[in-house]
Amino acid sequence: MTRGPLAWEPPIEEDEPQEAGLPAFATGTRPEGGFFREMPVLVGSALVVVFLLRMLVFQTFYIPSPSMGCEGCPVHTLEIDDKIVVSKLSYRLHDPRRGDIVVFDCPPAAQCHDVPETGNAVRRAFSWFGQRIGIVPPSTEDYIKRVIALPGETVELENGVVFIDGRPLDEPYLPADMRTDAPTSFPQPFVVPEGQLIVFGDNRPNSSDSRRFHAIEQDSVIGRAVVRLWPLDRFGFL
Repeated sequence: MTRGPLAWEPPIEEDEPQEAGLPAFATGTRPEGGFFREMPVLVGSALVVVFLLRMLVFQTFYIPSPSMGCEGCPVHTLEIDDKIVVSKLSYRLHDPRRGDIVVFDCPPAAQCHDVPETGNAVRRAFSWFGQRIGIVPPSTEDYIKRVIALPGETVELENGVVFIDGRPLDEPYLPADMRTDAPTSFPQPFVVPEGQLIVFGDNRPNSSDSRRFHAIEQDSVIGRAVVRLWPLDRFGFL
């Protein structure tokens, strides 16, 4: 006589009640208030994930000045109070490229100053965490500009035109009549040192950039601007 396989059933404790139709191990009930006890853990875990993503992968920034936008620009890039997303992974995969829009720490020659921290310890802690996840403005001044020249290249500004290694630079993101004038403090010709970059704002008459503070350290670059989040009517990739 052929018998089918035996079905496993967990042992039933004599003093353990069994509901009709259910094995003993399936009759447990959820403790009262379990959801509310778990909520802080869930919220805390979500904040940790957001914190790590913003620290290691991307970060949001607000545009503080008009240096990256101008009337008549074929590509109207960035205006005051636009919100952008900056990728921190880009330059772990490749070096900066000409034309990239980058965010970087204030160069020493620009003489930026930290915004003094105020309030009690709790408020300072909240401010520190908010800066890391992008909901509080940073306490230091960050810059956003476009990469113009790379290490080892020679930069010259003649008659309002940028020359790289003796050749005029094609800048389709600028209006045809936009001039890039050089202040007397900008040495010419300027050879970009290794590990450094020359960066200009698209609004050349109203931009504090490498013409003022010269080349920036490549290590000071926080990341590459990839998306404009706000305003929604101008949402898009950069």
